[in-house]
Amino acid sequence: MPAFTPLPESLRYVAVEGAMGLGKTALAHLLAKRFNARLILESFDENPFLERFYRDPPKWAFQAQIVFLTSRYRQQRTMRSLDLFHQGIVADYAFDKDRVFAELNLEGNDLDLYEMLYAQMEPGTPRPDLVVFLQGSVERSLEVIRRRGRSYEASIDYGFLAALHHAYTEYFFRYTKSPLLIVNTDDIDCVGNPGDFEELVLHVTKPKHYGITYLRPIQRDLFS
Repeated sequence: MPAFTPLPESLRYVAVEGAMGLGKTALAHLLAKRFNARLILESFDENPFLERFYRDPPKWAFQAQIVFLTSRYRQQRTMRSLDLFHQGIVADYAFDKDRVFAELNLEGNDLDLYEMLYAQMEPGTPRPDLVVFLQGSVERSLEVIRRRGRSYEASIDYGFLAALHHAYTEYFFRYTKSPLLIVNTDDIDCVGNPGDFEELVLHVTKPKHYGITYLRPIQRDLFS
């Protein structure tokens, strides 16, 4: 495997997205190392409401969401000044994903207040030049979550994950802010299979990206 592959000039910010348990962070690590890019990771452990949210979502959803929104906003703002020793940025999330969780878990006045805050913050965040969107089965997500054994994820069940997968698919089906590269993780293992990873690198480093493309497209409709 080559030690370093430069990103094209048109590609300075790559975001890896998808539902929980599909390998976003592991893939972001690999891509950042390959591209000699600055790695930006979400800080789940710093949210004091997260474990309480998973135990009692209606009670703690708003508090957990606002902490995530402000934390992600601060982090995204720092991305405007690139490190001179790196060739770009790879992040394991895009700022837009905050709305996926908010629209799934908030309602009424809480959602209205959230939308007001989001509308104020979103224009000040950078837009990815490419989003690598990971799709996969709910069963795969649940298996990974159980295996990694994070205490605050212990109460996550199949129903919550199924709703989250659906919300991600619905959101990115309508997504037009950045080019989108869809990877089906049930068929392609870019983290565990070096050949699959090399195939992904070739797709990511194309000179230009437009609309929605697929890594090794399959026959069935990924958005069904």
